[in-house]
Amino acid sequence: MRLATLKRGGRDGTLVAVSRDGTRVAPVTGFPTLQSALDTWDAAQDALAAAVEAAETGEAAAAEDFAAPLPRAWQWLDGSAFPTHGDLMQTAFNLPPIETTKPLMYQGMSHRFIAPTDDVPLPSEADGIDFEGEFGVVTGDVQMGVSPAEALDHIRLIVLINDWSLRTLAPAEMKTGFGWVQAKPACSAAPFAVTPDELGEGWADGRVCLPLTVEVDGQWFGHPNGRAMAYGFHELVAHAAATRELPAGTIIGSGTVSNAEHATVGSTCISERRAIEMIAGGKPETGFLRFGTRVAMRAGPFGAIDQRVVQA
Repeated sequence: MRLATLKRGGRDGTLVAVSRDGTRVAPVTGFPTLQSALDTWDAAQDALAAAVEAAETGEAAAAEDFAAPLPRAWQWLDGSAFPTHGDLMQTAFNLPPIETTKPLMYQGMSHRFIAPTDDVPLPSEADGIDFEGEFGVVTGDVQMGVSPAEALDHIRLIVLINDWSLRTLAPAEMKTGFGWVQAKPACSAAPFAVTPDELGEGWADGRVCLPLTVEVDGQWFGHPNGRAMAYGFHELVAHAAATRELPAGTIIGSGTVSNAEHATVGSTCISERRAIEMIAGGKPETGFLRFGTRVAMRAGPFGAIDQRVVQA
């Protein structure tokens, strides 16, 4: 099933099921928000199924009607599960490898996810405005110490995310060892959150095996495939829950989707392309974003993110 949140109805919006063609919606009786359905997922299944059927003849919805599936979430944990991305960064900037056998993950800002067609306000072009195309999962309640195999059963929905980054602010924050605050503003999300079965063969071994296409001002930037994760989402969920419970509505990201075949499939962030240029020619050629630039992302059944960067 495909679920979405309309902007009307307060800060958490109104939960709807979405038709197969993505143009019509129906409310979910008894569950006004996506968070309310996630909190009692098993009990919500009959209402969700009825809404999915009703959506085929339901209310017409335009792209601008949709909020992010979870306009605000209990928790946003972002991984870095694509080894090619990390290898390119380390090579370009002569960084030592990170000595760990565990997945990389940080806790980011979760109280706002930007709607898929809304403008993205940021303070300054001098901050090195960048995008990062990612897949993510939304969990149900996850108990502490869950195994990866068990964690797979707690993945309720899959989403497409643009994790905005301010690259010139990141190095100073990374050196503190405390993680990002200013360098990581609110993320954007595509309109439709989908259940794993909706992806068919595109969901395998806890990975989204689909290309993620990025365009900047209408020009192709990349379409790497999500299957190249070193850790599947079930392993990321288990890592996050090793010493704490995760509440229903936790979102866990894959990190920048990146493939070893970047010469042909491109990238999903500017920083990676700049690293490739530095390795090949000694200096970056691609600039970061300017105000007025439009960034679009799409993959499979998630609908599109299509936004302008604007002065805050």
